[in-house]
Amino acid sequence: MTKLFLLGAQREIDTQKQVVEIGQIIHMEGYSYHRYVVCDIVRNEYGIHYKLIDLSDYLFYRTEIIRPLSQKYGIGYYYDETNPTFKNEEELKAIVRKAQEKKAEDERKAEQERIRTEGIRAIGRKRLAEILPNDAMAMIVGRLKQNDSDSMTDYYASSVQRTVILGFSKHTRDLFSEMRKYAGNFEGTAYLSENNEDYEHREKYSMGDGYYLGESKYSGWIIEKVRLYNRERFIEDYAYTAGQEENICIKTQQTMSPVVVHQAENLQFEIIGYSEKAIALFGDTKEIKDTLKDLGGRFNPRLSYNGGKRAGWIFATTKRAELNSVLNLK
Repeated sequence: MTKLFLLGAQREIDTQKQVVEIGQIIHMEGYSYHRYVVCDIVRNEYGIHYKLIDLSDYLFYRTEIIRPLSQKYGIGYYYDETNPTFKNEEELKAIVRKAQEKKAEDERKAEQERIRTEGIRAIGRKRLAEILPNDAMAMIVGRLKQNDSDSMTDYYASSVQRTVILGFSKHTRDLFSEMRKYAGNFEGTAYLSENNEDYEHREKYSMGDGYYLGESKYSGWIIEKVRLYNRERFIEDYAYTAGQEENICIKTQQTMSPVVVHQAENLQFEIIGYSEKAIALFGDTKEIKDTLKDLGGRFNPRLSYNGGKRAGWIFATTKRAELNSVLNLK
């Protein structure tokens, strides 16, 4: 006899004892509240295993524990021992057929994605091997973070939506000045090139996130340094990133000559090339701040300006024509 003990429910489960039948409807309680149908029952030396189909998305699942609703405790699969419901043979066949078709289609798409991903990785391996300096000891990267936290359950986490390569370093010291140096290579991180202590995060402690430059570790762009311990392993780890050309942002920064615009509907503006991929707008922008924000601009109270600091807006250089149109400029 094979038994499992559910600590929270304080119950012992005999996994050799069959509790439901093929075609019977069961429920997931405490989490998704989905309905499932038992499509197969397999018995081996370890006990009985129930094969299920989710009636909401027709995905296959497998479990060895299904408990009666009268013993409901926590998240799990449950059956109604008082009023059990079933799918008839024809209904079950149709459900199984639909689930098998979905599984085959999902596997086909997964294989297509695997082939696509491997193609990108192959390009990335070659590209990164060519641009990675022999004396490089680390790489400066930008990461776009998405906040996946749930304050209702005190769950705090984030996921990386995109990674860009900003430059390489010949040392492993974590220097914010070095991170700021490369920030201007990419429009999304250009605003982090400013010497703003609020962007500097030092979390080199247990469970910390190390040194990174950014407004928040949960959302928006951050810049950090990645050490290179093994060249081959490093290239493999970043092959997919490097395989997408738009993620390579390691060109030398260039400073463009400022362009001064005197008047636009009684408002004065000045647009300058801030970096290779970013432009900055200065001037009387208070009345049009919402429009500028909708255009993709990012306000920064401490942009570099003629050797000092001045409030202004950062835009991608690709927004120049739209910006001229919005400001009624020629």
